[in-house]
Amino acid sequence: MQNKIKNIIDKSLKNYIRYLDNRYSLSKISPVLFRHIAEFITRDGKRVRPTLLVAGYLGFAKKKAPNLYKTALSIELLHDFMLVHDDIIDKSDTRRGKPSMHKMLGNYLKRFKNIKFSGQDLAIVSGDVMYAMAIDTFLSIKENMQRKEKALKQFIQAAVFTGMGEFIELIGGTKDIAKITKEDINKIYDYKTAHYTFACPLSTGAILAGARQKQTGILYKYGIYLGRAFQIKDDIIGLFGKEKKIGKSNLTDLQEAKKTLLIWYAFKNSGKKTRQKIRKILGKNNVNKKDLLEIRGIIVESGALDFARKEVSVLIKKAKAALKASDIHPKQKAFLEQYSQKLLN
Repeated sequence: MQNKIKNIIDKSLKNYIRYLDNRYSLSKISPVLFRHIAEFITRDGKRVRPTLLVAGYLGFAKKKAPNLYKTALSIELLHDFMLVHDDIIDKSDTRRGKPSMHKMLGNYLKRFKNIKFSGQDLAIVSGDVMYAMAIDTFLSIKENMQRKEKALKQFIQAAVFTGMGEFIELIGGTKDIAKITKEDINKIYDYKTAHYTFACPLSTGAILAGARQKQTGILYKYGIYLGRAFQIKDDIIGLFGKEKKIGKSNLTDLQEAKKTLLIWYAFKNSGKKTRQKIRKILGKNNVNKKDLLEIRGIIVESGALDFARKEVSVLIKKAKAALKASDIHPKQKAFLEQYSQKLLN
């Protein structure tokens, strides 16, 4: 079922490129913008968010409404918009194993001399266009207008929450690690990841299908637990995974001095000298592979890696309990159980 939904979403993305050009004549107005957006949004990806929106909808709908999958694309486009801006903030040159948007546009600009703007400037504008595309696409589904309005508010809330999460994470990077609490980290995880990756897609789909508020609330809680577990797992992969597989540098989180659960626990459970090493690495303008190896060793030795894995297990149990309490259709419940397990493996 997962592959079926993903295949339809991928096909819908390609169809959307044609729709985008027909509706806005983008290839005529700016072939460069059209070409770069089309390449970026059709790259291979997991399509987690649109898949969950479809699952949330089918779990409560009596029948599938026309343009469901086109509306599901909206949250993928929102994701792409955020990735473009994230890569600028993180100064990351790769995304999904290929050049990031600002890197691609920077390469394009190399043919010009004495220009007063950069690939980053163009990428910011490209991301803004993607956000507008996401809102436009959301309205595609042929459903009850009251449900669409309510679901759109949920969708926009996810965008607001994610922006807030990004902001507080960046501000958190200026704080001394000793002043960071576990609650601070969970807040970032919830706002930056859990809301728009899991809770929002599921609950938005359920709202569009006419699910009761109690049921959308249960799905939302399920999504938050799942999102926290996913982000902790992502933090582990970000530091310990193979760069070719994750599609970005292992140095990204360290370069941004991100206060992850791994770093927080390692600092809290290390001696004075080790704490000084952590502070020194987080304070560096340019971290390197040696710093990465040192942090990896500290995380393992302090027990932070084991702690994080146990935290993931606890959150998965809470997520399963929430899903069990849901009235979502048994077929979709089974799908979510299998799909979430696959995402977290």
